[in-house]
Amino acid sequence: MQVYLPDDLYKLVKARGLPASEILQKAVRAELRRLDLLAETDRYVDTLLAEVGAPTNDEMENASTVAQRLTRRRTRKAG
Repeated sequence: MQVYLPDDLYKLVKARGLPASEILQKAVRAELRRLDLLAETDRYVDTLLAEVGAPTNDEMENASTVAQRLTRRRTRKAG
């Protein structure tokens, strides 16, 4: 298999002396793992929906409110 890198990316990899083949292998493995995890998440959600049913509109609104509150919280610094 051959892989194409755009000229700018190729130059950056070469300029830094990076092992392109190793980096690409790791990137492909990481992407495959990510896709596997997404598929597993979909299967898990399907299982939950079969067990407890789809959430109601009120439940979805409540979950959205909680999620918005959580994303607004400032991250606390350790120490």
